[in-house]
Amino acid sequence: MKTHYIKPLVMALSLAFSVPAHAGSERQDVETLRATTLALVDALVKKGVLSAEAAQDLVRQAEKKGQEAAEASAKAGAVSETAPGVVRVPYIPEMVKREISEQIRQEVVAQAKTEQWGDVNAVPEWVGRLKWEGDFRLRYQDDLFANGNAPGAAFVFDPDGLGSFSNPINTGVDRQRLRVRARLGLTAKVTDYVSTGFRFSTGNTTDPFSTNQTLGNDFNKYSLVLDRAYAKVKPWDWLSVSGGRIPNPFFSTDLVWNDNLNFDGVAATFTPWARSDRTGKPFFTMGAFPLQEVETSTVNLAKDKWLLAVQGGLDWKMDADTRWRFGLAYYDYRNIAAVKDPIDFDTRYDYANSILKSRQKGNTMFEVSPVDSPNLYGLAADYSLVNLTATLDLAHFDPIHVIVDGDVVKNVGYDTAKVNALLTTPQAARTLGWQSKVTVGWPSIQNRGDWQAFLGYRHLERDAVLDAFADSDFRLGGTNSKGFFIGGSYGMDRNTWLTAKWLSADAIDGLPFAVDVLQVDFNAKF
Repeated sequence: MKTHYIKPLVMALSLAFSVPAHAGSERQDVETLRATTLALVDALVKKGVLSAEAAQDLVRQAEKKGQEAAEASAKAGAVSETAPGVVRVPYIPEMVKREISEQIRQEVVAQAKTEQWGDVNAVPEWVGRLKWEGDFRLRYQDDLFANGNAPGAAFVFDPDGLGSFSNPINTGVDRQRLRVRARLGLTAKVTDYVSTGFRFSTGNTTDPFSTNQTLGNDFNKYSLVLDRAYAKVKPWDWLSVSGGRIPNPFFSTDLVWNDNLNFDGVAATFTPWARSDRTGKPFFTMGAFPLQEVETSTVNLAKDKWLLAVQGGLDWKMDADTRWRFGLAYYDYRNIAAVKDPIDFDTRYDYANSILKSRQKGNTMFEVSPVDSPNLYGLAADYSLVNLTATLDLAHFDPIHVIVDGDVVKNVGYDTAKVNALLTTPQAARTLGWQSKVTVGWPSIQNRGDWQAFLGYRHLERDAVLDAFADSDFRLGGTNSKGFFIGGSYGMDRNTWLTAKWLSADAIDGLPFAVDVLQVDFNAKF
């Protein structure tokens, strides 16, 4: 019940009930006030603002107060002589009547607006708690292979373990493709502290990050997958917890994580002093993410694969035109390396689920069971990554910004002796990766005429990161790559822009495998 209605209603009814049975024009005015007030009480009961019991109690209080006021008025009137047939009516000033009427009217109108009484165009309240967003991309891609590349069949053996003799990887035939990507997301605000999110996209369930659909499939239809599904709880400004299939919760670049990758699991982010006027604001993120659930048994001895991660960072605003952001992360993969068959002559390999299902290329691989399961390759190394990321945003020529990104990663979990014991030919450790990038222009493309240009260089050794989740465009995905990339974007209209990018990459070690990639994108979002 809305208690703020009680006082004006009791006042109005008390005045109305205090008037005697016979009166002149003043009596008519008060009768109108009484009828109007009772009608308002009835309307409030029908709208659920007042319960029926509360309304009855309200009227009883008003009658009692009105009777007391009438008796007091009659007693006062008995002191003086009055002419026969004259009834004294308590005087209600016009200002008081207007004040009572206006106060009740404002209260009722406010409630009517809130609950949208009688508005035929009103939408349900829950609609206002939903937010839709989406985007569309049409891409032309040209993959240009170097003439000196090794044949695809040469990559079958360790440490590559790619393809097969019957189906070798492509290393020499140029390829042109038209590709589309469509995504539609919904965020729902459940309460002030709880929200949920969903996103559907083109793509498939065999690739953990790609949402591209290549055109040229006999005009067949495309697959639609659930790309995100999560709940987010934010009980305080400084704490946010998400669980499900969530967006990447870490401050990072595509050196370590593919831009389109979403994470399965739970993550929490702490942002102390988020609303303070401090120039430096720290942030901390931690998470646990299952990569592969294994039902262990007597014939399936592999263990669950997990990623445990933590990151600490700082947002530092040096002045109005200079902003830094730093992040230091530790990504620890559990049970990620494949297990060599301990008995290679029992016609059975009990650790098949120790092999990570997703991969691109670059990481060191070994044949896990040459006799019982030939031509089956798994990761030879463990991966525990230390990653330092930094961004400098210079807005001295606003709206033109100069943004400098730097990223360094080191796999401290690599054990050279353990890895070489699994390989037919020992090799040196290659566990370092780094990338630098300079962007000039608008920070984001939103309107017609906005533009952006960028230039960068990458050096990512074969076991610096897990190739399964690395960028899928540079050297057509994976690790063991070095080279530069250059490109730019131009706004054609609001939330509509063109992007062109050239990526030129070569292998760092091993067999020669160089690829240049041209991408031209038409983008639109809402």
